[in-house]
Amino acid sequence: MLRLAMAHRQGVYERYTKRPQDFCCALLATVCLSPLLVVIAALVRVKLGSPVLFAQERPGKDGKVFRLYKFRTMTDARDAQGRLLSDEERMTSFGKLLRSMSLDELPELFNILKGDMAVVGPRPLLVRYLPLYSERQARRHEVRPGLTGLAQVHGRNAMSWEEKFDWDVRYVDDVRFLRDWGIVFKTVRTVFLREGISSGTSETMEEFTGNSESDSDAVIRDE
Repeated sequence: MLRLAMAHRQGVYERYTKRPQDFCCALLATVCLSPLLVVIAALVRVKLGSPVLFAQERPGKDGKVFRLYKFRTMTDARDAQGRLLSDEERMTSFGKLLRSMSLDELPELFNILKGDMAVVGPRPLLVRYLPLYSERQARRHEVRPGLTGLAQVHGRNAMSWEEKFDWDVRYVDDVRFLRDWGIVFKTVRTVFLREGISSGTSETMEEFTGNSESDSDAVIRDE
């Protein structure tokens, strides 16, 4: 489990309201979107094969690992040596459509219902990134990871890792009811406009390889 540099201080909203609110929102969304979930699952099965869901271990609150679920967006195409091809080569037009509209993220509603995730919080990344964070960046794990977050409405994948982590820590330091709902509404706009889907050089975000000494403590000053 990840060792955090400091104890996170929860306000009244985060302590008593946020989790019940997340559960109710996820339950309502799951019920309302169930026909869409069925249709997407069927299309993924036909166009990309099985399994329909992509499952991967991700670190959550306090670094505790959980299993995250998404609709798959890539094929399992491999080279002559049996190695998976690059993301760009395995990504289909259908997969790109799912990603551009964030429809591949919908199964994470079940992660929210289970309590692994929240509606709003830092996005859950890869387990292998845990030892690469600076002390400040590791604070992103002081709260539950989210379906969306500050980084997602300030550039999504079209920003550096350091900028993304700065937004995550800013959220951890100021978890509020109005901020959460502001992020939700901004997320709808971001998804509708399909902003920041890919980084400048990749269909998905480039691998995080750690911090340089100069940028490990960088802080975004103004929101």
